[in-house]
Amino acid sequence: MRFDDVTAVITAIGTCVPERVLDNDDVIAAGALETTDQWIRTRTGIARRRHADPGTSTGDLALAAARAACHAASGLPPPDLVLLATSTPDHPSPATAPEVAHRLGLGTVPAFDLAAVCSGFLYALITATALVRGGACRAPLVIAADTYSGIINRQDRETAALFGDGAAAVLLGPGPPDAPGAITAADWGADGSGRALITVPGGGSRHPHHLAHANGSTYFHMRGREVYAHAVRRMTQSARTVLHQADWPTDTLRAFIGHQANQRILDAVAQRLGIEPAHRFGNIHELGNTAAASIPLAMADPRTQHALAPGQRTLLTAFGGGLTWASVTLTWPEAVPRAQTVSLVNGDTITDLHQQPGRPGEQDDHSWDATEGRPAQATSGPPGPPTTLRSPAWKPSDATS
Repeated sequence: MRFDDVTAVITAIGTCVPERVLDNDDVIAAGALETTDQWIRTRTGIARRRHADPGTSTGDLALAAARAACHAASGLPPPDLVLLATSTPDHPSPATAPEVAHRLGLGTVPAFDLAAVCSGFLYALITATALVRGGACRAPLVIAADTYSGIINRQDRETAALFGDGAAAVLLGPGPPDAPGAITAADWGADGSGRALITVPGGGSRHPHHLAHANGSTYFHMRGREVYAHAVRRMTQSARTVLHQADWPTDTLRAFIGHQANQRILDAVAQRLGIEPAHRFGNIHELGNTAAASIPLAMADPRTQHALAPGQRTLLTAFGGGLTWASVTLTWPEAVPRAQTVSLVNGDTITDLHQQPGRPGEQDDHSWDATEGRPAQATSGPPGPPTTLRSPAWKPSDATS
């Protein structure tokens, strides 16, 4: 798919990662794993990750990232659709997105979840772009959030050290394909014959929850060696397809951001595509594999933001359970990310909002006031200290639902 007329443009970015940091030694000790910090770093590229505190859900992280994105929007209309990419929803039913939209104060806008595992953000971005192009919405809010710490078996040496929790959100709007932040082309696919390679077998109608607990099948399972081969092949093929659709030679790319599953996978894909190390960006060393949230979190990383300028050609690619895969080309957005942290204090949800270090010389002095549902007043002078936000729409019950 190539978008030659109107497309979706990223207008704001928000993120949220939990405050609790676990390094490799913490994970090894928690699961009594027979491995070492050095082995984990060498085989995965991961040194540490964030885990949500008990009582903090995927929806809580999604809400905080969404609030940050709304605050980052400069004089823009509020979201008219909420799309949440996650494979760790708050409940099997209903979807988590409608509650996130409610807690954002968005009224009765349409809201739904999308489950494409680690390809989820790109699947959601492609879906939202199609809705913008078709006129179904003009300001979709795409959120990617996961809390894999709740489905990982801490004694499983194959998966215990891989995953972290986190969320990121992007606000989109219609615009031309040459605008900074424009989605210019997309490719996606799936192969259900590989469903057993990345799976949580129990908890659905095939293996109901009350039976699945008996054999531990409510935990996440992955066949790592087979996944590695599939991921490298599918991400490389998809990336080549989307670059061809966009008519972008590889040597014109200034940024390559892949799903942060494993540094060796990322390096293998980049090498096959001929992308120089200087143009590869990620945060797997610090955050691990944050599932659907990994690509937008890497986009918002301060090191990525400092290295890139608006309009530069960017390639995103992902692979996940299903099996699923997707790739997107876009021009680097002007949006300067904002971040929120979320924690529980005396049973209430508290968030701290702050602007992430952006590109040198840039300062965001307008925001959509997500807590009040109106554009915030412009401010002058340097930004103040982080603000603690307690939305009147948030109740103690929200923190644990």
